[in-house]
Amino acid sequence: MSRNNDSERYELSDAEKRDLVKLINEGKPLPEKYRFLLFEDKREVELVWNGKSREVTNVILPFQTLEHIDEPRKEKHEEEELALDMGGRQAGGWTNKLIWGDNKLILSSLKSGALRQQIEDAGGLKLIYIDPPFDVGADFSMDIEIGGETFHKEPNLLEQIAYRDTWGRGADSFISMIYERLILMRDLLSNDGSIYVHCDWRVNSYIRNLLDEVFGADKFLNDIVWSYFAFKRKTAKKFPQKHDTIISFRKGEQHIWHTQFKPHSEEYLKRWKKDANGRLYRDDVNPTAGGKRIIYLDEVEGDIVDSTWIDIPPVNPMGAERADYPTQKPETLLHRIIQAGTNPGDMVADFFCGSGTTAAVAEKLGRKWIATDLGKFGIHTTRKRLIGVQRELKAAGKSFRAFEVLNLGRYERQAYLNVSNRLSAKKKADALAKKERDFRELILRAYRAEPLDNGGFFHGKNAGRLVVVGPINLPVGRLFVEEVITECRKRRASRADILAFEFEMGLFPAVLEEAKQKGIDIAPKMIPPEVFDKRAVEKGQVRFHDVSYIEAAPRYDKKDKRRVTIELTDFSVYYTQGLVDSVAAELKEGKSEVVCEAGKLIKIAKDKKGVVTREVLTKKWTDWVDYWAVDFDYESRKEIVKMPKTMGVEGELPGTVVAGEEFIEFEERWTGAYIFENEWQSFRTRQDRDLELTSAAHAYPKPGRYTVAVKVIDIFGNDTMTLVPVTVS
Repeated sequence: MSRNNDSERYELSDAEKRDLVKLINEGKPLPEKYRFLLFEDKREVELVWNGKSREVTNVILPFQTLEHIDEPRKEKHEEEELALDMGGRQAGGWTNKLIWGDNKLILSSLKSGALRQQIEDAGGLKLIYIDPPFDVGADFSMDIEIGGETFHKEPNLLEQIAYRDTWGRGADSFISMIYERLILMRDLLSNDGSIYVHCDWRVNSYIRNLLDEVFGADKFLNDIVWSYFAFKRKTAKKFPQKHDTIISFRKGEQHIWHTQFKPHSEEYLKRWKKDANGRLYRDDVNPTAGGKRIIYLDEVEGDIVDSTWIDIPPVNPMGAERADYPTQKPETLLHRIIQAGTNPGDMVADFFCGSGTTAAVAEKLGRKWIATDLGKFGIHTTRKRLIGVQRELKAAGKSFRAFEVLNLGRYERQAYLNVSNRLSAKKKADALAKKERDFRELILRAYRAEPLDNGGFFHGKNAGRLVVVGPINLPVGRLFVEEVITECRKRRASRADILAFEFEMGLFPAVLEEAKQKGIDIAPKMIPPEVFDKRAVEKGQVRFHDVSYIEAAPRYDKKDKRRVTIELTDFSVYYTQGLVDSVAAELKEGKSEVVCEAGKLIKIAKDKKGVVTREVLTKKWTDWVDYWAVDFDYESRKEIVKMPKTMGVEGELPGTVVAGEEFIEFEERWTGAYIFENEWQSFRTRQDRDLELTSAAHAYPKPGRYTVAVKVIDIFGNDTMTLVPVTVS
């Protein structure tokens, strides 16, 4: 055994050979030194960690369009003056993307999926800014204001799993997580693009090494110190921490750059004199001109911004941009980065978008944007924030782009059930049936239901109730519910639970009343996305919730029957933490806490004598509504997705290799669903807690029957939609 290179030849000793053979036979890892003795490796410095892999996911999933927002809302005064529909539509071009989901799957699908062509047609991705969760002890819970009280919302299970996977095994798991994503980001970034990674003292050394490895040390741009105002606390053994680090790299040999300037300091201004007209000037020695010249301050661009930023404070707790998001960064910080690294009209992305600061600043600066986050509440916060930006720009007479809310939701189920097209028809059907059986068993296990092996209509039972899992790739509709009622009556059963990923809109509560009149108690339960995580299933952490439902009614204009407003009349939601008793027991005297139980927010307080009191905060159904929106003609725009034409073994997507890159052909398909065109909305903000319950009027162009969609998002960021039929004459 030997290793050859240009400079040396190393022969292994007999003892080293014996050690190697022994370790290999025992299946043990080889010591690190043998990597360099046995194999060629030209890298002089490399970050190594447990579980390191250079393989990245190549999953391509189509994006589901949840919502499309062209106009921020219809304004009542405009309609009254003009007496016509103010709902405009973006004629063409790039539509900004707000995407909910795991950014690893999102990045892979953006990189190699159908949206890649849209990104390239829009000029390519020029700048990425990310602020990943780098704090080992970070608290990703949220404080939600309701009824004058503050409710402490814990992260949903998907977020908890993600944070647990990121930090549960220490630094190794964080580095593995961010390494794969950085590779995907690099591949998605334009050759003249750059990336800015925000971190602090906990991981900045790792991040720098990772970026060196992924982009190349020669592509390094800056190690920026953002020193912000903070109360200095005395520390026992070191100087107090008072800054974050932002590390930037370029992808190619050239990158977009605009030098940034800031106002001169007071000390600097003292060096200038005033002339007779009050202009500040100074005499400047100019050796090439052979003498002095006068320079006026108003002709100087400003003080060049260097890599130490001490002039940007953190978000003001009372500021208008404050979104009460734990990791929110100030808009001025992103303003500087985006201005420096892009041109107007360029595309900017943030794959850990949080409260949406990057997207908000990009919109204000006339840049295109992509923003993604795993947290559903973060996506909801960003949506409200971007609608607010749209409203501001519209009021100022400035242009803005439409944006759409996307996710990979229903396609994760399809990917889970995908089987190879190379199998014969019978083997393919058998494989699919087995996957569906295994999937149902997983769902029943998550629901803690005992499976039924009789092969009948119902799949399990739980606490005296029959359990059926609805269609995996279709919403449960009226016909399915009627079949549940029929099967219950055949078995002389009076209680059944329906588990489904989706229920047909407008199905409840009417169908439940019909079932009750026939003596059947039906409980529809939503299957949460967490069911895909087997660890959560095994630990019994998956929570199934009752279906929320909306009641809304059309109100017709007495003078013009084609003008219709929509009134939100009721909303019910079920949400439980199951913490009331434990919180009451552990609560300290003189303290209080707000928890959720059986669809009600309850304030638990313990006085100094140890007496516990409970006060219900959600006294009205409107207390649960954070946001609602209306699409006045819901079935006007079909949801069309671009799907790969062929599928390979176990979901791999084969393509034709062109110039060393994978090329995949796509075809358009209608999903059977429609896109929610957000034409009017009302929502609560920190500054304004009021909620309008009647929309502005919509004028239909001609008589006929229309379908109105009403969407409600509750205070936890969960959305529900219903359909309202409207007939105008």
